[in-house]
Amino acid sequence: SIKQLDRYGQLILANSTAADTGEYSCWLQLCNGNTCRKDETKTGSTYIFFADKEELFVPTPSYFEIVYLNPDKPAVIPCRVTTPSAKVTLHREFPAKEIETNGTDIIYDVKKGFIYQHPTSDHKGIVYCKAESQGAPQISIKYHLLYVEVPKGPPSTTIAASSNRAKVSDSVHVICTVLGEPDVDVNFRWQYPWQESERPVIIQNFWRLINRGTGHTTRISKSVLLIEDFEARDAGNYICRAQNLQGETRVATKVELN
Repeated sequence: SIKQLDRYGQLILANSTAADTGEYSCWLQLCNGNTCRKDETKTGSTYIFFADKEELFVPTPSYFEIVYLNPDKPAVIPCRVTTPSAKVTLHREFPAKEIETNGTDIIYDVKKGFIYQHPTSDHKGIVYCKAESQGAPQISIKYHLLYVEVPKGPPSTTIAASSNRAKVSDSVHVICTVLGEPDVDVNFRWQYPWQESERPVIIQNFWRLINRGTGHTTRISKSVLLIEDFEARDAGNYICRAQNLQGETRVATKVELN
């Protein structure tokens, strides 16, 4: 429960468990009428450990997690513990061995987990953590480390139609494809003939991870626009706009009446 008092706010946790271990933050809200915004200059945070000898690792909702290794930023294997004094080690599943943490390239932060400062393709594979604290050792969930190396910036986008010349009553589909980082979402928008007249089309979006064969993992995202019962008015330009956090790319193809 949260209590708002004159000079401070109070968060009360009842029936706390090991899963509540983590950082807690609060901030001041500046309000003008019905509009409020966070005051970035007046924030505070604290990290709380909820010790549980039966749960040395902070519980997670899954038994397997993917961690992306990007060459230009640190990667975190988030095996956090509930007891800061626990001895935590990192292990590779195959070949089975303990991974040395030298405090430079690989470090352990009790509030974050193991941090690869400069990830490379040599680090990919399946790993897990082991913790000991006055009792039998405990094993964390497994983490699948996938190495990523794709260009930064707006989506790398291509477009293609099943046929650039179609007959009346044909079915035509246009595919917009993006290759990018596994953890970066792509949003698609389409422009096509007779769109303003609400010409019925079917649009399906999906993505999957692919292995490029060199130890690199890439995300392939696709948007497929399907025109059933092609008509003369459907001839024209089909434009796909693909957008991620770095920007937008526009590609187009033309379908003509045969």
